[in-house]
Amino acid sequence: MKPSIIILFAALLFASCGNQAKKETTEKQEEETVEKTEEVTGPQLRHVVLFKFKETSSAEDIKQVEEAFNALPSKISEIKGYEWGTNNSPENLNKGLTHCFFLTFSSEADRDTYLTHPDHLAFGDIAGPHIDDVTVVDYWTK
Repeated sequence: MKPSIIILFAALLFASCGNQAKKETTEKQEEETVEKTEEVTGPQLRHVVLFKFKETSSAEDIKQVEEAFNALPSKISEIKGYEWGTNNSPENLNKGLTHCFFLTFSSEADRDTYLTHPDHLAFGDIAGPHIDDVTVVDYWTK
């Protein structure tokens, strides 16, 4: 009986040592991944656009604006990242702004090219009649 207890204790001891080493290795790999990501990407310029639609705009009108904005990344190569969504905050602090479009650029020059790009200007013609208010914030990631 004693040899069985010793073997069980030894097995548990080795197993716990292996998990600690695995945990330390995983943590070190995660730190290296973060460092590599920062070295590769560096700071990114974020362009955040928030829309409040007119009460007279139909669901179909809003969908047309969404689709037109969603098409921009495939038309404008300077856009390096893109995501969007609709507000679902329970805080009710959005002041009627319901749609968020989040773009990433590598430089201010790329952002400026986007702003004056013919496809972006054409998007403005589609969205303009339906936008009651817009807020734009640009910032460099830290």
